[in-house]
Amino acid sequence: MEELLKKLDRSRLPAHVAVIMDGNRRWARLHNLPVPVGHAKGVESVRAVVKTASDLGIKALTLYAFSTENWSRSKFEVHSLMLLLKKAIADYSLELGENGVRLMISGRLSEMPLSARKVLNAVVERLKDNKGMVMNVALNYGGRQEIMDAVNALLEQKIKKVDEEVFAGALYTWPLPDPDLLIRTSGESRISNFLLWQTAYSEFYITETLWPDFKGEQFVEALLDYQARERRRGT
Repeated sequence: MEELLKKLDRSRLPAHVAVIMDGNRRWARLHNLPVPVGHAKGVESVRAVVKTASDLGIKALTLYAFSTENWSRSKFEVHSLMLLLKKAIADYSLELGENGVRLMISGRLSEMPLSARKVLNAVVERLKDNKGMVMNVALNYGGRQEIMDAVNALLEQKIKKVDEEVFAGALYTWPLPDPDLLIRTSGESRISNFLLWQTAYSEFYITETLWPDFKGEQFVEALLDYQARERRRGT
């Protein structure tokens, strides 16, 4: 890790990094463990990556935690995920506060279980005045749903003319800047209905590493790969 950090140009870090955290279930099966254990191990990776990103001065980190499609998984797995989410956020809130991290939630939070909403809203409120990195958790999130919700919100406001700035202001992720870098673990090469509008010009980094094995060192490797590229918009 130390050698990797020496190679990093702190003046050229992405302002916003988004992550599709994929591979928890495969990790569990690979180790002959129940699926919830894979999700629990994934939480450890969240803590490691958030700490690394915050220490480096990344302004925003968006984590794809639960999609609108994930409700189709077994009731046992969904229930386990909700329990893990509440416990992880509650247990982690003190550490986030100590590191000056602010919590933001993107998605249809109103459709989440009431008990989960209460925990999430309480932690968001507790950390709202922090001045460090924004940890944006995409929960019950879908990119197409986000765009539809933005359109409907603008229609309700009776706005007659919409430009990109106005539209972006109606998205869940406002006022965050668009991600400079999108990381996807587990080797899959699809975007999976994630940040469809915001990633128009993002750099993509795909790694075979399963999310529970993705820690601070792997995050820095992704940043180094990003810094080795020449970014172009529209070409």
